[in-house]
Amino acid sequence: MKKGLFITFEGADGCGKTTQLNLLCQYLQSKGLDVLLTREPGAKGLGEKIREILLNYDGEVSDRCESFLFLADRAQHIDKIIIPAINSNKIVLCDRHTDSTVAYQGYGRGLDIEQINRLNNIATNGLKPDLTFVFDIDIETSMKRVGDSKDRMESSGKDFFNRVRNGYLDLAKKEPSRIKVINSNRSIDEIHKDVIKIIENYIF
Repeated sequence: MKKGLFITFEGADGCGKTTQLNLLCQYLQSKGLDVLLTREPGAKGLGEKIREILLNYDGEVSDRCESFLFLADRAQHIDKIIIPAINSNKIVLCDRHTDSTVAYQGYGRGLDIEQINRLNNIATNGLKPDLTFVFDIDIETSMKRVGDSKDRMESSGKDFFNRVRNGYLDLAKKEPSRIKVINSNRSIDEIHKDVIKIIENYIF
């Protein structure tokens, strides 16, 4: 590989994206590739502090404040972790990124999507993922997988997560070359095979 790659994993809570991220990491490493696993919010360092506020703060958080916390985390993440890794020819696998903010705060919370896109562009300094997987799952299954122990974001309710899901599907229609939707109402192995098929056509 002549340069690094930036691949993101998206979807509603309980969709299985983190499991698939870890499986893909193992697969790529078995091929001798240098891989960095990371996440948003909560990348190593300052991001961990921001994640704690976003997921576990027990007071009221305004929708705009929530968005800016995600964006602050993203700016730090891009500058201090993702760009240096890409410049070192690593494959960066990231659990959530800009599409999460559009889907959750834009479609889910009802904030202005064009404004979110502009702010995302500022936070990332214009960097976009090379490839994005969206793991699509029906909301009933998603909420069942999350279970009763929910963080602040996971407690937003069924209507909210239906809007989030529709947001992801809408984003995929707008950027089909970058965003690949995968049916996650199947076994882990079946989903993994679909991921590998896409990755092999993309990287090798």
